[in-house]
Amino acid sequence: MIRLLRQTPHSPVPGPSPSRRPGEETRWQRWRAQAGPWAGLIALCLVLFLPGMMTLPPFDRDEARFAQASRQMIESGDYIRISFQHEPRNKKPIGIYWAQAASAHLFGGKDAPIGAYRLPSMLAAMAAVLLLFAGLRRQTDPATAFLAASLLAATLLTVVEAHLAKTDASLLACTVGALMALLRAYRPLDGETALPLRYVALFWGALGAAILVKGPVVPMVVGATILALGFSDKAWAWLKRLRPVLGLPLTVLIVAPWTLAILSQPGSGSATAGGNFFVDAIRGDLLPKLVGSQEGHGALPGFYLALLAVTFFPGTLLLIPAARAAWRERFDPLVRFALAWVLPSWLLFELIPTKLPHYVLPLYPALALLVARFAATAAAESIGHWSARLSQALWALVALILAAVTVALGLYFDQELNPIALIGAAIFVIGAGLTLRWIWRGSAAHALVTAVTVVALGYGVLLSAVLPASSGFFLSRGLAAMAESLHPGARLAAAGYAEPSLVFLTETTTRLTDAETAAQLLADRQVDLALIGDRDITKFRAAADAAGLTVDALAIERGFNYSKGRWVTVTFFRRAA
Repeated sequence: MIRLLRQTPHSPVPGPSPSRRPGEETRWQRWRAQAGPWAGLIALCLVLFLPGMMTLPPFDRDEARFAQASRQMIESGDYIRISFQHEPRNKKPIGIYWAQAASAHLFGGKDAPIGAYRLPSMLAAMAAVLLLFAGLRRQTDPATAFLAASLLAATLLTVVEAHLAKTDASLLACTVGALMALLRAYRPLDGETALPLRYVALFWGALGAAILVKGPVVPMVVGATILALGFSDKAWAWLKRLRPVLGLPLTVLIVAPWTLAILSQPGSGSATAGGNFFVDAIRGDLLPKLVGSQEGHGALPGFYLALLAVTFFPGTLLLIPAARAAWRERFDPLVRFALAWVLPSWLLFELIPTKLPHYVLPLYPALALLVARFAATAAAESIGHWSARLSQALWALVALILAAVTVALGLYFDQELNPIALIGAAIFVIGAGLTLRWIWRGSAAHALVTAVTVVALGYGVLLSAVLPASSGFFLSRGLAAMAESLHPGARLAAAGYAEPSLVFLTETTTRLTDAETAAQLLADRQVDLALIGDRDITKFRAAADAAGLTVDALAIERGFNYSKGRWVTVTFFRRAA
């Protein structure tokens, strides 16, 4: 990476030793110039995304719901309707469920581990990184394109979403694909009169895939970008290069098969399953997010900006001076495109009442481009400005927080120190010092490369050795293991701890219910074990007495329910002998 940064777009790559024949030198140079960056990005993605992929238990609640719904497709053989246990899951279209089910088939079908359901997210995050490099390498110099792609890969939010069996990494790949094709239409290469057919297919295909994954999000970002460019430039003719007459049918061809299939399925009453799906998706999921804070995930405008120092880490090292430089250079077409990608959509996300940190992930590739462009061209004095110092101070603070969190995880959740956590903390602290040393020497590009390297190593330790080792943080894993040891293959009912990850780690038939129903199910011999949270034990015992049921308490498991933000003690009960 360092060597690539030292090269200008037209500088020759250092060749092999003079003892080689000229033809061999040419082949070697060509391979290094063409395959080297791609191999480097793939290796970086594997280092960032693979640790913890198979060993981290499912996270609540969205990941567990997505993975469980995909597993139920395999169990039922129904690949049209989406359900979590017996409830229709009419929130997101079918795309991610198909991808997860296909991946799970490769790793054992319904018995596949959670990592199999995460594989589509990992591959999608990797695709986003490679698409960004592919789209930028001829729009700017290769070093800047490589640095932007590396930064997108190492961004904390990208790494997190690559490890979760959800829609957001796939949505990122669709966004980058569509926007890179749009960039080529907006800023064609010298002598290019028409947009190459592969870019037309990429644009409309990415839109179709995005709609099939998460509905209107990517079309909204693309539309906002087009409107911002069109009104700021007062020019719209370049849109003809996208060839909508040819491309729009491709989008329809991608979206239509499942839409027609779900519309043909029988539903409740006189409605079709598809009719129920689209009504529930719009009325029950989309509109509540637009008009209020859905499921308590509300925040004031400025929420995403406040989180940016953490979610865009390590890119925040140069984000503030990069933003200042971008505004000064806003008439440059590439910078103008990046600003049009970020600003209008960011404003829309801030205005929408429902807010979750990952909503703005589709805008991070543009931020990575602006930061990489600044790093590749910044003069020493520009990174010594007070705004740059503020950015560096925030970055150093986040690095120290990551080091502290790495150590504190075991101390807080398991009341013991994980020795490997000390290695992770040392990586963050020492790496922060090395990164800032490059800043003080006036080399922004080398500082950013060092920062990416540091987080790749630090995240690796955190995700592969520290988090998976925490029993208190992953309560569902402990409960599933305890249930299997007490009664192999037991039918379960849970009250006071109704987390989807418990269903995924046990069986689809696991009942998430209330204390009274759990007691009745145990009395009727419909379940073998009841898992009762500490706040529901009194209700459970009263309901058991009312049903004439005598119960034995078998074991107790304690852990932190991070979905609720509190410690939970769960007791296992069975019918008395």
